[in-house]
Amino acid sequence: MTCWKKFVNLAAVAAFGLALPLAATAQADYPHKPVKIIVPFPPGGTSDVMGRMMAEELSKILKQPFIVENIGGAGGVIGTERGAKATPDGYTLIQSGVGQNAVAHGLDPNLKYNSNTDFIHLSQVHSGPNLLVAHPSTPFKTLKELVDYAKANPGKLDYGYTHAASGHMAMELFKQTAGIFMTGIPYRGGGPMMTDILGGTIKLMFINQDVALQYIKAGKLRPLAVSSVQRNALYPDVPTISESGYKGFEALSWSGMSVPKGTPQPIADKLEAALAQTMQSPAIKQRMESQGFVIPVQGSKPYTAFVKSEIERWTKVIQTAGIKPQ
Repeated sequence: MTCWKKFVNLAAVAAFGLALPLAATAQADYPHKPVKIIVPFPPGGTSDVMGRMMAEELSKILKQPFIVENIGGAGGVIGTERGAKATPDGYTLIQSGVGQNAVAHGLDPNLKYNSNTDFIHLSQVHSGPNLLVAHPSTPFKTLKELVDYAKANPGKLDYGYTHAASGHMAMELFKQTAGIFMTGIPYRGGGPMMTDILGGTIKLMFINQDVALQYIKAGKLRPLAVSSVQRNALYPDVPTISESGYKGFEALSWSGMSVPKGTPQPIADKLEAALAQTMQSPAIKQRMESQGFVIPVQGSKPYTAFVKSEIERWTKVIQTAGIKPQ
C-alpha cells in the first residue's frame, strides 16, 4: 500500500472516530433547535387541533419550540409523503392518522410510502368514535328500526359521506355488517353535508362525536349509535353498534405521532417518553375527555401494532365495497 493510500485510510478512520462521539452528543442534546410537526391537513379541523395541542405540550417538556406545519391535500397523503422523505434526525415529526396511514393503503396500493415500514410510530394520541345520526323526520329511533327500514326499502334510504373519511369507512363497514343497501351521496366537505342533513336533504351520516354534540343538544339531529366498542362519555345514553346486535363492531377516528424510519432510537425513545408525559397531564386529559375523545394506550409498540391492524381492517372493507380513489 502506498503512503498516500495509508494516509487516506487513516484520515477516514479518524473522521469516523470523530463522527461517533459527535452523533452521540447530538442525540444526547436533542432537541437543541426547533422541531417541526407536519399536520397533513388544513388548519381548523380535529387533526390540526390535536397537532397544535401536542406541539404546545412537547415544547414545554423538551424546552424547544415544536412548530406545526400544515401540508394538506389528497386526504393527508401529500403531507405524509413529505414526512416520510424528511431527514430522519428527530426534527420532523409527522401526525399519522386513520385516513393517511390506513384507509389510503386500501385505496391506492401504489402509495409512495408504506405506513408499516417507512415510519417509527411513537404513540397514539387520540381516539374518538363516529356517531350515527339521523334527521328527526326519519321514522326510526333505534339502530334495529333503521336496519329493518333499510331492508324493507333497499336503496331508498340515502346518507352523506366525504370520500374515504372515517365516517365513510364506518358507514361502509356498517352496511356490510348489517347486510343492508343504502344510497350514498358524496360531498367534498363536512360543511355542505351538515347543511344538507340539517335541512333533511339527506337522512343519515356518521359524524365525529365532538362535532355532533351541539346539534343533538338542539334536537336538530337524532343519535342512533356510536361506533366505539364502549359507550362514549358525551353520549352515555346512546348505545354502541356492538351492543345493538353487531358484536365487536368498531370504527374509530384516530391520530398519533410518528417520525421517519432511520431516526436514531435514543431520539425516538425521548419523544415517546415526552408524548406519554403529555398524555398523562390532567389538563390534557380533561380537555380531551370533555370533547368525547379517548386517550389510548401509550407507546410505540401498541401504536405500531394498531396501525398495522387498521390497514388490514380498512383495506378489506374498501375491497369488499369496491371503493376507488377519486
